[in-house]
Amino acid sequence: MPQVSQDSREPAENLGPERTALDRLVARGARGAAWLVLIAMGISVVEVFLRYGFNSPTSWVHESVVFLVAVTFALGGPAAMAKNAHIRVRVLYDAAGPRLKCWMDRFNDLVTLGFCLAMSYAAFHMFWRASHNPFGEWQLERSGTSWNPPFPAMVKGMIFFALALMTLQALLHVMQSIRARPDVSEPADKEAH
Repeated sequence: MPQVSQDSREPAENLGPERTALDRLVARGARGAAWLVLIAMGISVVEVFLRYGFNSPTSWVHESVVFLVAVTFALGGPAAMAKNAHIRVRVLYDAAGPRLKCWMDRFNDLVTLGFCLAMSYAAFHMFWRASHNPFGEWQLERSGTSWNPPFPAMVKGMIFFALALMTLQALLHVMQSIRARPDVSEPADKEAH
């Protein structure tokens, strides 16, 4: 394939895993957020020693571990989108020619944007109900246990944040795929086979 200048527009598949500056920022942040799993594991190990070694169980470990893992899971969506690592079936895409691939990228990005918008809307309402009482005053939903942290509201807030971030990523991907031109440098007889 011939060299393409930096300012030319390429199909989404040729742009690499991180398509935008936001994707690069999200990927960098995801590497940091991945450490939350190690922290959750460390807290669990401490709990095992305290519970079985010293007969002194804690009331906060289980909820803290669930919170940390839930946050990591929520941030996995934007991270997968940033790295273009989500699951997909590429049977039709791999068989398509460059022009059809360009249109398929556009369609995929538009569907992704629509999905992210709808999920963000639902997550906003879920977070609003978890962070405000019926009178509209700020009051975080709590777990209801003896420790009673506001983790349920915080997890719902993180889900809303992750989906809003994915919506912004999807919008940038749509704009990028609309500007992209199909890579027609492949020989025409290659498409026929």
